[in-house]
Amino acid sequence: MLKSERQRSILELCEQFGVITVKMIQKNLPVSDMTIRRDLDELAQQGKIERVHGGAQSKGYAESAITIREQPLTGVELSHTEKKAISIEEKKYIAKNAAKKISAGDTIFLGSGTTIELMTQFIQEGPLRIVTNSLPVFNLLEKKEDLELYLVGGSFRKKTGAFVGSMANETIQKLSIEKAFVGVNGILDEHVFTFSIEEGKFQQLVLEKAHKKYLVGDAHKFGHSDFYNFYSLTEINGFFTDYTISEEMKTQYEQYTQIFN
Repeated sequence: MLKSERQRSILELCEQFGVITVKMIQKNLPVSDMTIRRDLDELAQQGKIERVHGGAQSKGYAESAITIREQPLTGVELSHTEKKAISIEEKKYIAKNAAKKISAGDTIFLGSGTTIELMTQFIQEGPLRIVTNSLPVFNLLEKKEDLELYLVGGSFRKKTGAFVGSMANETIQKLSIEKAFVGVNGILDEHVFTFSIEEGKFQQLVLEKAHKKYLVGDAHKFGHSDFYNFYSLTEINGFFTDYTISEEMKTQYEQYTQIFN
């Protein structure tokens, strides 16, 4: 295949899906991943696409996306305060929809993250048993009536306000969870990513213990990876995201799990 034909095909895929990965391109073009990466770099230098980790996104998608991303592309983890200022309305939308999955009498797990913190505004008062390793989530719930509230302790991560490590892991493995809600830093193909290995290992244990497994994240998390791959979308009951996700992106990821938007 000629270079010009190959690059034209890549641009067409990018326009069709908004965000594409090297793996996606390889399924359509019979060339090596190194050739694809060189083509992506060249197209990005020409200003025809925007290069992202593991692939590329169309200029239109890039221009409509939020300019501050929750960091997986930079290798620097944003602070809790910085994350709270990003995509506020979208996160409220996600939080409200996710909270509708919670029923009286449930035993649920709420993970760390600003979207899950917003879920606490929409949880109907008990009776509920809530387990969390997030100090901000615990603080937001402690005054609600009819809640049996458990804070899992361990090593404290100031960046996210979460308790992690061997103590937290040992505790969660002894519990039975009906529904778990876990935040993510990135979704790429079926892979689910977070920044911290310790948080990722704990979240993996939580999801393995839960009868119903749900992820939450705004639409800009799709098509991006982060440092640690802790789970597979194929094992998830559903992913709650916001109304800005494109139909193409939703269709692409619904091959792995149900997308709620």
